[in-house]
Amino acid sequence: MNSLVLRPVIRRTGLLRDLPKAFAPQFAPFTSLSRPPPNYEGHVPLTVPERGLLAVGSAVISLLNPRRGDLIAALGEATATPYFIYRLRDAMLSSPTGRRILKDRPRINSTTMSMEKLRKLPDGTVGREYVAWLDKEGVSPDTRSQVRYIDDPECAYVMQRYRECHDFYHALTGLPIIVEGEVALKAFEFANTLIPMTGLSMFALARLRAEERRRALTMYFPWAIRNGLQAKEVINIYWEEELETDVEELRKRIGLEKPPDLRKIRAELKAQKKAEKTVRESVEH
Repeated sequence: MNSLVLRPVIRRTGLLRDLPKAFAPQFAPFTSLSRPPPNYEGHVPLTVPERGLLAVGSAVISLLNPRRGDLIAALGEATATPYFIYRLRDAMLSSPTGRRILKDRPRINSTTMSMEKLRKLPDGTVGREYVAWLDKEGVSPDTRSQVRYIDDPECAYVMQRYRECHDFYHALTGLPIIVEGEVALKAFEFANTLIPMTGLSMFALARLRAEERRRALTMYFPWAIRNGLQAKEVINIYWEEELETDVEELRKRIGLEKPPDLRKIRAELKAQKKAEKTVRESVEH
């Protein structure tokens, strides 16, 4: 990777400046036999070896079975500390909107956000695009796992917020929940948030067919890296306040280009192959 690519990453991360202090609070010594009390409801304190085993085990099994959302969530938590989740928290603290989100700690689910009200919003608004994407993909906002393995309560909320905003990222980009769409979105999230799990998820590229892999490498990965680096930190979008905003206006404000319509591309290729098969069969007969 050349220096032109590394420079915006280093500027965004502040890696050389913040890495030492990020590690400092992580290693208060304890063992599995002298585990400290939880720092928040549902919290499970882990030793360093336990965190390493959780990261490796969840990575291997979730790669073999991408439907294991619980293990993908565990992988995200196990690999986000000691540095990356603090970097994301600091990105929120550096933004007035991010600071308000951290103060208010809103949650995104069907209780806090009425799906029926969103369906009544005008076409082209963020809320309408979000609920339309949920309906189209058959997804519920109530399926996001509770954070358990991040020690700092504020950082645990940051991870929870990222997790619950994931479907908004889908709606903003139009990428579907099929493996090809998820890999493209995870590449964007990695460039934008630097959460390691999002980068590790790109290994799912190996599960794609050759045609899908070529499309990811030549079309969607270049889009993801370019937009992930140039767009503002998406963790700082207060989605609850943007529901009536025009979605094109929001994309323009944060510097995000919408990628090519993946479902449309796949449908057109499928129709083309079907037509070619029909022609071949008619010639053979």
